[in-house]
Amino acid sequence: MADRIDAAKAAARLGVKPATLYSYVSRGLLTSARDASGRRSLFDPVEVDHLRRRAHPLRAPGAEIVIESAITALGADRPFFRGRDALTLAGSWTFEQTAEWLWNGVVPDRSPVWQPLPAAVAAARDVQQLLPPSTLPLDRVMLAVTVLAVSDPMRHTVDPTAVAATGRALIAGMVDALPTQRARAGRPAERVAERLWPRLTKASPHPALVPCLEAALVLLADHELAASTMAARIAASVKADPYAVVSSALGVVAGPMHGGASLGAERMLAEIAEPGDAARVIGERLRRGERIPGVGHAVYKSGDRRADRLMELLRDATPNHPRLAVSDAVLQELHLRGLPAANSDFAIATLGQVCGMVPGAGEAIFAVARTAGWLAHALEEYTRTSPLRPRAVYVGTPIDADASTSSSESS
Repeated sequence: MADRIDAAKAAARLGVKPATLYSYVSRGLLTSARDASGRRSLFDPVEVDHLRRRAHPLRAPGAEIVIESAITALGADRPFFRGRDALTLAGSWTFEQTAEWLWNGVVPDRSPVWQPLPAAVAAARDVQQLLPPSTLPLDRVMLAVTVLAVSDPMRHTVDPTAVAATGRALIAGMVDALPTQRARAGRPAERVAERLWPRLTKASPHPALVPCLEAALVLLADHELAASTMAARIAASVKADPYAVVSSALGVVAGPMHGGASLGAERMLAEIAEPGDAARVIGERLRRGERIPGVGHAVYKSGDRRADRLMELLRDATPNHPRLAVSDAVLQELHLRGLPAANSDFAIATLGQVCGMVPGAGEAIFAVARTAGWLAHALEEYTRTSPLRPRAVYVGTPIDADASTSSSESS
């Protein structure tokens, strides 16, 4: 213990605040030990220096990129948005309240109705007419964001107030630009979840299921430095406008190991006509050497409680729904086979099945929800003066030192 250093020295070596130091401990990036009195935490200086090198631009292969952020902390089985348990917010806060909280740490008593630029939405809808009817919602969203961007003369303004205003209009525009699946009756919906519903399903708005869609938007609003969020932060670090930030992130979402995972889960659930088919479908996939979509999580080794929370809300809303019974049969089969527990992608796919949503609806829900988080991270990056610039560890053909020197001298 004699060669160990205290928390103040460890934080100084890393160039972080003490609170950040202890967050590294909670995430397993550092280990600490108590001194003889039991009052002080002590750290191994070798381990501290190793972490410092991992956070340096020249990183070892596979090392985590460490970025200080005040937006989201990942607990053992759930995220916390600026200290608030996301599971508690789901079902109690609107998506709009959650977004405002992520952006500026304030929850308005009554959020204003989010309205897009009418001309921009009209243009985005016109472009949608050129797409094949089978185009997935995420592809439509990606195209709509581009049209919304070029239609906004203020898109390059990146002060906090302007970014929040852009976020409200952008998210509303992403939703309103999607084609409706059914004729809308009555007064126009105000909240994002209510407006998104008829664009994903022909079913009439269900008084118990629309809140489940809203809860899904809340649960997915942010997830720390996920792959798409890293793309968003890198774009924002070079001062790309908010639309470009979101477009950068959307390009990553489509990956089957990220936001696109819900599409795989949708397709698997669609193969299961009734609960008794679950064992056969899963068994056939395993025999073919295929992975089971919507299970396991890289961060939540003991289970993704976001999935549990959404499944609980769905069971309360429609306890006897046949598609919910199919998902429950899959969950039981996963348990019997000793496979990882279901994650949020599986729960989103179940939501789509229960609500009769179009194929790919889960990706659209993810994209709309996560846009709130991407812009929150962009707001942090906009305050910083240097871009994020990871460096590669070169492992290719040995460099010709003589040629390199000659080229350098001649230049």
